[in-house]
Formats: sequence, C-alpha cells, structure tokens
Amino acid sequence: MSQAVGNTALAYARVWHVVDAKQRVMGRLATNIATTLMGKHKPIYDPAADCGDYVVVLNAKDILVSGKKAEQKLYRHHTMHPGGLKEITFNNLQAKDATEPLRKAISGMLPKNKLRQVRMDRLKIFEGSEHPYEANIIIQHGVKKD
Repeated sequence: MSQAVGNTALAYARVWHVVDAKQRVMGRLATNIATTLMGKHKPIYDPAADCGDYVVVLNAKDILVSGKKAEQKLYRHHTMHPGGLKEITFNNLQAKDATEPLRKAISGMLPKNKLRQVRMDRLKIFEGSEHPYEANIIIQHGVKKD
C-alpha cells in the first residue's frame, strides 16, 4: 500500500464554491472565504503549497457590517506625492464599487507572500446573483435554488 496518501492529483483538484453574501457580516464571511482560498479546509494543506479552491461570491452589494463601521471605517491609500494620503469611508467605497470592501477584507486576511495574488485571482465577486461560472459550481453555501 502506498504511503503517499494525500499527494495525488485528485487531492489537489480545485473545487468551485459559491457563497451568497446577502445579509451576511463582512468580517466573518471574509475569514471563511480566505480559509477556502488557502486550502486550510483540506487535509493536505501546506502553507507553501497552493492547494486552495475557487470561490464565487454573489450579492456583494447586500453585505453587512456591524456597529457604526458603515460610517466610521476608513480605507486609506497614498498617492506617493507629498500630502497624498487619501481616505474613503465604507459607504462611499461600496457606492463606488460594491465588490471592493469585501475584496480588501479577504486580501487582508491572506498571508502576505507570493501566493497572495494567485489566491486572489481565484476569487470571483459579483454585485448581483448572476455569474458566468454556473457550470463549474460544485459546492453551494447559503444559495437558494429556484
């Protein structure tokens, strides 16, 4: 019997997950998505190996934040010019692009290494409930079937 139990192509196969973000709290949802993107839910998880799955997030415009974060949470970036610190609130960022707050939350929960962008490329976020990956989906989390 082989001792290399988890090192098969089937163990590293990528599964497509779909998550409905409607009326879900952003932070708790982002931690679960980051875990799936890293592959920590698999028994073959290795921090140096890229064994995570694809995640499709639907209804990102209906995501919730707790407390007064909608008005008080600030996203900052610098333009690299003197005095170029820019700030935008959660509400304004969500009005500009409804997918961006969730994308930033998930990106902040992934390890800061060379695999971060590779893992973020497997994340597909949509404002509504329509998406072009219907044929790929295997696992559905909180999605109502019609």
